[in-house]
Amino acid sequence: MVRQTEVLDRVPVTSRDQQLVEAYTQGIKAGLAGAFTIAIWFAFVDVLRGQPLHTPTVLGTALFRGVAALNDPANLAPSFEMVVGFTWIHLLLFLMVGMAAGRLMELAEHDSHVGFGVVLLACVFEAGFIAACILFAEPVLHELTMPAILVGNLLAAAAMGAVLWRSHRLMTIEP
Repeated sequence: MVRQTEVLDRVPVTSRDQQLVEAYTQGIKAGLAGAFTIAIWFAFVDVLRGQPLHTPTVLGTALFRGVAALNDPANLAPSFEMVVGFTWIHLLLFLMVGMAAGRLMELAEHDSHVGFGVVLLACVFEAGFIAACILFAEPVLHELTMPAILVGNLLAAAAMGAVLWRSHRLMTIEP
């Protein structure tokens, strides 16, 4: 009887496939770094305010029950269900963004002009996120404060960038 690993060892892996696996692996690591960084930041902010788990409760309530459910977000009691639900969605989104960033970094490594596009895309993405928050989630912004959100996003972007930069140190960026 042939063991499964022996069969898989005989499957040829092209260098292109290996590059994609490495790009997505780095993206997953970057996504995890970003997700954990922003989660730790808001945990710190919530503890300083004396309201542990307030941020994921507010965001989970807005996401799953609608912004209209946030009648008085300042007095919203922590909800395990909202915290866990929001945390899963948050983690999945960061993994997807991280994988996209990993793939874009892999492309940018081969073309320095793509690197500038990646930086520009990150700026547009952040501006779009802020605009969407202003348009669709104003009560959430008032509760969580824009400076805390911006600092959290910058910390997450820096963490993701640090993870990705380790694998792409030779990359150059040109306009």
